[in-house]
Formats: sequence, C-alpha cells, structure tokens
Amino acid sequence: MTNLLLLHGALGSAALFDPLASKLESDYTVHRINFAGHGGEPFPEGGYSMPHFGQNVLAYLDAQQINQINIFGYSMGGYVALWLAHNHPDRIGKIFTLATKFAWSPESAAQEGKMLNADKIAEKVPKFAAALEARHAPLDWRQVLSHTKDMMEGLGANPLLTEETLKTIPHDCLIAVGDQDQMVSREETMHAAQVLPKGKFACMANTPHPLEKVDTARLAQWIREFIG
Repeated sequence: MTNLLLLHGALGSAALFDPLASKLESDYTVHRINFAGHGGEPFPEGGYSMPHFGQNVLAYLDAQQINQINIFGYSMGGYVALWLAHNHPDRIGKIFTLATKFAWSPESAAQEGKMLNADKIAEKVPKFAAALEARHAPLDWRQVLSHTKDMMEGLGANPLLTEETLKTIPHDCLIAVGDQDQMVSREETMHAAQVLPKGKFACMANTPHPLEKVDTARLAQWIREFIG
C-alpha cells in the first residue's frame, strides 16, 4: 500500500493521530513519529527547529528504508513537510497541510508566545496542563512550552518558508485551513497555496485549530481524495 506519514503540530505528539490513523489504515501504510522533544522523545541539542525536525523525518525514512513518502502535516507538521520538500524534494511525494501558519514575523511570534505561559496555563486551564504533562512524560511539559516559544521567536525573526522558498517546491500540495481557526488566517493559507506552483487551497467548514476538534472522518476522506 501507499506510504503516508502523519506529522503532528507544536505541543502535539504522534498519539493524537490515533483516531485519524484508524480511519486510514485500510487504504495506506500509515506512519507516525514524535518529533524530538515531544511525546517523551529526548529534547534535541540546540532546541527546537524546523531543520532538526526535518532530520527526524529523514532518519525515520532511512530506518524504514522508504525512499519517498506522502505527508499529511497538521500545523507545525505541515511547515516541516514543506521545508523537507524544499530541501529534500526527492524524499517527499504529495503534501497536505492543515492549520499551518505561514505568516511569521516578530509580532506574530510574540502574539503566539503569549499563549505559552506555563504558569497561566496551569492556573486557568489545568486540564490542558495535565494533558500536556501526560502527553510528553517523562519530559517537563513546561520545558516543551519554553522550547516551542523559542522556536516561534526564531521563525518570527527568520521565516524559512518565504515566497521565494515556496515557489521552488514542485510537489502537489493541498493547503487547508479551518473556517473557525483563531491562530491561522484564511488569507495567509490562500496566499501560500497560490505561491506554490502546484498548490491548491481548501477551507474546512466548522473546523477550529485544535486537531482534537477536527472531524476525523471528513479529514480522512479529504486525504484519500487528494493522495489517491
């Protein structure tokens, strides 16, 4: 069967794809990985970065003896997928991204970083704090937040997926966003799709940003229609 890799977003883990994977395993050989510093995997030296996460993917493909793979990337996972397509085009097939943020600037990074205050999360949304603690154990979930914030600030200062970068990616790409996404705009998503040589834009109705709130049956069908 066709290989399909699912890449999780910031603060996420491979386990979040369990509901989606169960709906795809009859049609694809589904692969999932935890990026370094997520889901209990050790923190990477030098902190989080797209190149480091990209190397996580390449190491996995090499270990599985997979020459090329199609990718569904949620949020940050979509950014990693497109970074790989630019830097290692022969290893990547079709790319489907959902809720991936493209419009990085110092201002947007600062705005996103405000939501990663561990003390406020523990005080105001303790259930989310507990979920992060369980998701990333035995890692310190507060460090996961800190590394993520640093990574976002790095992207704000030096975005890796610029117009010039996207124009070099020849792969078939479906660039999607939910109509209720409060973190990623329809405009930035549509612009990325338009810049990509083979990019297509899609908007998923009644869909907010968190992966846990996405209709997995509908998403699985979109994946089948796009990947084939």
